Amino acid sequence: MTRRAAAAVAIALGILTVVVIGVMLADPDPATITTNPPPVIGPSTTLVPLADFGTSVVEVSGEPWLVAVADEPHELVQGLRRVTDLGDLEGMLFVWDLDTTTPFVMEDTLLPLDVAFFAADGTLVDLLTMEPCAAEPCPRYQASHPYRYALEAPRGAFDAIDQPFLEP
Repeated sequence: MTRRAAAAVAIALGILTVVVIGVMLADPDPATITTNPPPVIGPSTTLVPLADFGTSVVEVSGEPWLVAVADEPHELVQGLRRVTDLGDLEGMLFVWDLDTTTPFVMEDTLLPLDVAFFAADGTLVDLLTMEPCAAEPCPRYQASHPYRYALEAPRGAFDAIDQPFLEP
């Protein structure tokens, strides 16, 4: 294969990738969310200040937690990336309309975090500790089963809770 042909193939694959990702973000088919989740919650080009996220009080094992809420595609991608201080927030709640298996990555996330994955009924699916990652390749943090909500909090926030339960 000539250099020119190899370059053309590489460009075509790049364009195809951009189109596929654009279609996934523009109008995802709810029937495929569990079986074909977005590849990874990863890098974002435009970051929204943490103060621009909506907030809510959720109950974690009966205790009220003030959290930022990520429920839009760009918010789900951004998460706590480049945040150095949560202020009065106890964490960030990621919300999907349907169960998902989307893994998390900590690229450009500066705070060590725990993430609790919860089913639609609020029962704990998995609890993982995540390490900040300055550059790719960063580890993927995957729940053991599909989940509806993920709650990121500073490392250790769930330590005193015997069996976390979420009431969104």
